[in-house]
Amino acid sequence: MTSNAGRGKTEIVYGTSNVLNAEIHFFSNARIKVDTCVDYMPTLALRIESIRKSFLGVKDRHVKLRYITEITTENIPHWKELMNIAEVRHLDGIKSNFMVSEREYLSPVVLNDSSGIASQIIYSSIHEIVEQQTCIFDSLWNKAIEAEQKIREIEEGIMPIRTRIIENQDEIIKEIKSKNNSASKLSVCSTFGGMQMSYNFLFDSFEKVIDKYRKGESEGLRWIISIDKETIPLVKTFIEAGIRVRHIKNMLPMSFGVSDKEVSITIEKMEGGKMIQSMLISNDPLYTVHFNYVFDGLWKTGIDAVHRIRDIEDGTYLADIEVFQCASRIREVYLDLLKGATKEILFIFPSPNAFSRQHKIGAIGLAEKAAVERNVKVRILMPANKLIDKTVQKLDYPHKINIRYTKQMRGTKATILVVDRKESLVMEIRDDSKATFDEAVGLSTYSNSKAGILSYVFIFKNLWKQIELYEDIKKSHEELMILDKMQQEFINVAAHELRTPMQPILSITQILHSKINDSQQQELLDIVIRNAKRLNRLSDEILDVTKLESRTLDIKKEQFNLNDLILNAMDDIMLGKESISKNVQLSYEPRNIFLQADKSRIAGVISNLLNNAIKFTPEGTITISIDKDETAKNEQNWVNINVRDTGQGIDINIFPRLFTKFASKSYNGTGLGLFISKGIVEAHGGKIWAKNNVDGVGATFSLSLPVI
Repeated sequence: MTSNAGRGKTEIVYGTSNVLNAEIHFFSNARIKVDTCVDYMPTLALRIESIRKSFLGVKDRHVKLRYITEITTENIPHWKELMNIAEVRHLDGIKSNFMVSEREYLSPVVLNDSSGIASQIIYSSIHEIVEQQTCIFDSLWNKAIEAEQKIREIEEGIMPIRTRIIENQDEIIKEIKSKNNSASKLSVCSTFGGMQMSYNFLFDSFEKVIDKYRKGESEGLRWIISIDKETIPLVKTFIEAGIRVRHIKNMLPMSFGVSDKEVSITIEKMEGGKMIQSMLISNDPLYTVHFNYVFDGLWKTGIDAVHRIRDIEDGTYLADIEVFQCASRIREVYLDLLKGATKEILFIFPSPNAFSRQHKIGAIGLAEKAAVERNVKVRILMPANKLIDKTVQKLDYPHKINIRYTKQMRGTKATILVVDRKESLVMEIRDDSKATFDEAVGLSTYSNSKAGILSYVFIFKNLWKQIELYEDIKKSHEELMILDKMQQEFINVAAHELRTPMQPILSITQILHSKINDSQQQELLDIVIRNAKRLNRLSDEILDVTKLESRTLDIKKEQFNLNDLILNAMDDIMLGKESISKNVQLSYEPRNIFLQADKSRIAGVISNLLNNAIKFTPEGTITISIDKDETAKNEQNWVNINVRDTGQGIDINIFPRLFTKFASKSYNGTGLGLFISKGIVEAHGGKIWAKNNVDGVGATFSLSLPVI
């Protein structure tokens, strides 16, 4: 059958001998290139003598030969042989057979294989057809990869990077089982429905991972889930099978499984253990590294399933405490808490910007809705601001939300939310100048600990009452003075109340720490001890500040060697090595100088200066020096104590108020240390100052005290 259209012709050639002659004719006519696309290995080109001669003749005439095919383990040897003659590329799942030169086109009518010649073949020399098939070949060629790369991947076991969505249930099961069987470690974070689905369809594929773990050949299988009474039976089945399980309260809005090589993700709930309809699967390192990082972060904050189950079955109250770093996750938990409020919502906003940001994300709107629709009592504490007044006036039901205004809380760097006196969320502010919630929010802590929540409620109620008192007596200066005194007394009482439980907590926890051998439990106790000490220091600082401001700081002078004080401070820092970088060295040349001063308070000042230097010095040397200043005009001798670091220096914006309260750009401290140090030094008749080093590296803090 022949068809002519303009120049050239198109025909179907019948019979193996005619097909063979057509192929020989095709190779003989080629002058520039021969492009071939096949889904089988054309061994005829190398086995049948007449085709082989024509094929090699093309090569001898320097005609460019290109092949597109699918390279597999079975056909690698054949393609390696052909790669000595032609340029070869690989394309997954190619199902096409044709050849095209600069002037002709050939394609078998019946799909061929390597066992013989096709009985029919389409031939065309029509320019438009040749041009169209050339475009098709070039498109496939650009999508294909080098044969050498594919062969290397197969021979070295390297998987090509692929990210795809699978929507066939049988294929999803096959892919996940294949991933599980080859994994050296497997981590799964899922809803309860996801665990049910895995038990119904995938449980047998976990056995190899678990078996490798028992032999010490892999990291095994870890599972994160929210455990309650309903989930306990299935969780026990997983634990008995050798799967390590931990509980977290607030699950991610997706389920995922990640190995050392691949990650699979779905947002389906899989209620009742139903098989998922679609899943994203990827072996891209960007995905696998990210989701392994996410899982490890959740795993560290999770509770061992055995302990969680025991507490549920024993009816023991167990507080959930979770720390979040991801802004989107914080926002989700925050808004969910507001949506679930049934009785009371308490807000403490540290700044007008904090209120504005959270109004933008809908938090105030949800609180308003709770007040109107569910009769929830909403109270807000925040600094007064004209812009906030305008926002409040625009609320549809301002009378449903009770707001009281405080002074600007410069030392407070967190928004506090308490819902129904059962749950709390403390959101630290990373940068209050940012306009959006995600940019501004920092580390955030969720808790349903009764003791912690009642503490926040106590603080809120007292601040609320203070503002109420302030509003009642602000017309009189004398009454304002009384309020200021009451505030100081409250802070004093609050600081004492904080200190009272801290000592038994520290003592009992340290005793418990010494008797426990389990390293994980010791780490948890270390967190308790560290934070208890932090609260202790905070209460001491608050007490010192109130005493300094009321001028009631008690100075108990005694004679001591300043040299011993400095050495002791250095020893304390070296013992707590977690606070000092390995790249930081302490330098001091001992010198005996005796003082008549309050030993413990001067020790606190020196420790504070050293700790500040360490905090802002990632590497280098911190040098402590003491020298006598005998240039004073009066008969009194003075000693200068200098702490020089090689850190980032003092910020120019902080410098003017360096020794005032809350002067800090760090979120790790209260900003009270230098204020207290200044008060202590001046109470001894001395002075304290600071400067950036002349060489532009670091800063030097100095204090001067009278010598005996």
